[in-house]
Amino acid sequence: MYHSDLMRHPDSCPALVLNADYTPLSYYPLSLWNWQTAIKAVFLQRVDIVSEYDREVRSPNFAMRLPSVIALRQYVKQSEHPAFTRFNLFLRDRFCCQYCGSPSDLTFDHVIPRAQGGRTTWENVSTACAPCNLRKGGRTPAQANMRLFEPPIRPTSWQLQENGRSFPPHYLHQSWRDWLYWDIELEA
Repeated sequence: MYHSDLMRHPDSCPALVLNADYTPLSYYPLSLWNWQTAIKAVFLQRVDIVSEYDREVRSPNFAMRLPSVIALRQYVKQSEHPAFTRFNLFLRDRFCCQYCGSPSDLTFDHVIPRAQGGRTTWENVSTACAPCNLRKGGRTPAQANMRLFEPPIRPTSWQLQENGRSFPPHYLHQSWRDWLYWDIELEA
């Protein structure tokens, strides 16, 4: 099969977004913008083009190669502590049950159950597979004779980004190699 950037549809040419210090805004999910958003940011002079695809987009009086890597001109300060969301909780716990290690059928578990006064906070919620969550029920881990692999903590954004590096995306363009740090085969 013949595969070339020249033959790619623009929708298959996302731009990797780097902060002004040339680090990715996010590893997981990987900070990508679609080609329309990237081009708009170029025209609004909000980003610099670092690398381009061979693919061009054209209008009657203009042609432009699609950016494959862009860097923000203004530095975006990352929040020290990320929002408490289901996704961020699973990322903190590396997408596995904190009781048995299973990566399947994940839910979240209140370590101290709400019925016993437990709150929905970083420090009281852990990732659990549905079978372990059901087995634990409305008890504490000690009451259920279950042990957590890691006690729940409030992660920093840096910790979540480090965990995100363990989950490389299925597709990485060759031009992104210098900006990302996964030890996997990159597509050309």
